[in-house]
Amino acid sequence: MKIAAAPISWGVCEVPGWGHQLDAERVLTEMRALGITATELGPDGFLSPDILKNHDMRAIGGFVPVVLHEPGHDPLRGLKDLTDGFAEETVVVLAAVTGAEGYDTRPALDADGWRTLLGNLDRITAELPRQVTLHPHVGTMVENAAEVRRVLDGCGVKLCLDTGHLLIGGTDPLDLALREPHRIAHAHLKDVNATLAAQVQAGTLSYTEAVKIGIYRPLGEGDVDIAGIIASLTKSSYDGWYVMEQDVILTTTPPPGEGPITDVRTSLDYLRALP
Repeated sequence: MKIAAAPISWGVCEVPGWGHQLDAERVLTEMRALGITATELGPDGFLSPDILKNHDMRAIGGFVPVVLHEPGHDPLRGLKDLTDGFAEETVVVLAAVTGAEGYDTRPALDADGWRTLLGNLDRITAELPRQVTLHPHVGTMVENAAEVRRVLDGCGVKLCLDTGHLLIGGTDPLDLALREPHRIAHAHLKDVNATLAAQVQAGTLSYTEAVKIGIYRPLGEGDVDIAGIIASLTKSSYDGWYVMEQDVILTTTPPPGEGPITDVRTSLDYLRALP
């Protein structure tokens, strides 16, 4: 397995007001202390090429929130400018955001919006000179099972299989891995408390509040069949990265105890113990 980490597991997020943001030096130092040598980039500008080089770390993925559904708006130019600075191996992980801050509310897409979104995904995939994936994500225009299916049927973009966001949005990530392995080019491994996920789906709990109270768990301690998903992807000859992610919101400065590294270590131990 090619295992990578991500700044979101240390509470570092692009959403304004998300919580206390740890500095890049601490995040990378703790990744290296765990023996991790690859990471996603986190928010734009958080991990510079110089600091990655200083810590002997590889950037293997970049999460890019982008508006894809608005007729008359061309996202490609801005994406080209942003991703020109990515290393050659860095996978572009798109999220079809609403244009508003955060992930607690979203509008419904009409037919024109869907045509625009799907068309933009095909254009971006064809014109960016690197691997592009779409990340189904809570609070974006591609969240639930019907929307994931519409993307799969309506364009050729590959997916980032985010096991947590898919489950919260109502898609079984294991079923998707079994049915569509040829469409998966990147993987975010998240474990989830299914009871809290059901409350988010029902609208009785906001996504942000769910993260605050621990909807995401260390790998092996939630309700996602992480081992089954990895076994399925391995069987289908998946050769991409597995990015450990446990989204957290840090509410105290400094965080208590060792901080987020404790849960990342638990997740890493779980992965390393898999047969």
